[in-house]
Amino acid sequence: MEIRPIRTEQDYDESIKRIEDLWGAKKDSLEGDELDLLCTLVESYEMKYFPIPPPDPIDAIKFRMEQMEMTKSDMVKYFGSQSKVSEVLDRKRQLTLKMVKSLYKGLKIPAEILLA
Repeated sequence: MEIRPIRTEQDYDESIKRIEDLWGAKKDSLEGDELDLLCTLVESYEMKYFPIPPPDPIDAIKFRMEQMEMTKSDMVKYFGSQSKVSEVLDRKRQLTLKMVKSLYKGLKIPAEILLA
């Protein structure tokens, strides 16, 4: 088992290939340990070179609405009025701090997403 830092795209591709070969290795075995280490290195490389941007706040709200099978009418308690719901979801009005707090508490949407 030779583990090296992932510095190039070729290193990354080789690491992914090796992970595929090791997939399903028993935990606490040499192969399992190698798999764990490679996964950690690949994750670090991906976070550095392929970061995933935070979701758009309005898209996050719509996604949560879909998950919870909510309608725009259900959102009035978080926004204050039907017109505010429509304006925010149509991107014609910014979220206020009061709305962010309400959405965070009521729908468990992380504040850092809503404030982005």
